[in-house]
Amino acid sequence: MTGPVLEHLLDAIELRERRLAEQAGELAARLREVEAEREALAITGKTIRAMAADLQLEGPPSPALPDGAAYRQIMGVFDHEQRPLRARDLCLALDLPVLPKHTEGTRAKLKRLVSLGFLDETEPGLFTQPRPQTQSAPADQQP
Repeated sequence: MTGPVLEHLLDAIELRERRLAEQAGELAARLREVEAEREALAITGKTIRAMAADLQLEGPPSPALPDGAAYRQIMGVFDHEQRPLRARDLCLALDLPVLPKHTEGTRAKLKRLVSLGFLDETEPGLFTQPRPQTQSAPADQQP
């Protein structure tokens, strides 16, 4: 190789080396930022876990049962029967005549209890009490 070609190659290598050094500096700065953020998150999580043990965290208040003896009677039948019921079944259990005006009134009350979360409608016209949901945290999420 001749002199000018060799000089050109050495200049290109030096330029590339400077660019890589700049990129390494930028990456090191970015890495420091990420590490600082990660450390801040770890501290925040530790603080929240420590404070959560002292807090009395409650869920949102549950809605109140609508006023009226009929709603209490309906829920009493569900508590006693412990099975899905239809409006007709409730009329029989409440000693109401099985007439359209009674079954439709009972069905309307059942629908209202569904909308408030006291009952579930598992299929059209079939009502049941909601099953308690157990919430367990996966092992990798426990403190």
